[in-house]
Amino acid sequence: MTYEVQTYTLCGGWLNLWTDDGNTLVTFETLEDAQKELAGFLEDQAYFVEIGHLEEVCPQDYKIVEVTA
Repeated sequence: MTYEVQTYTLCGGWLNLWTDDGNTLVTFETLEDAQKELAGFLEDQAYFVEIGHLEEVCPQDYKIVEVTA
């Protein structure tokens, strides 16, 4: 099984926007890996809100889904 973190967008709905170098979409071998990556990302985003570099972050705009290749 493979997992991806999806981001909710107004125009496209739920999409995998996570890339490793700006060109290659990222997927995860395990649910735990995806959860760890998302948790770290949301923690970083919360910090940027706290120091005033972002207005807000909405964790509901992210989800992990199982994908088939």
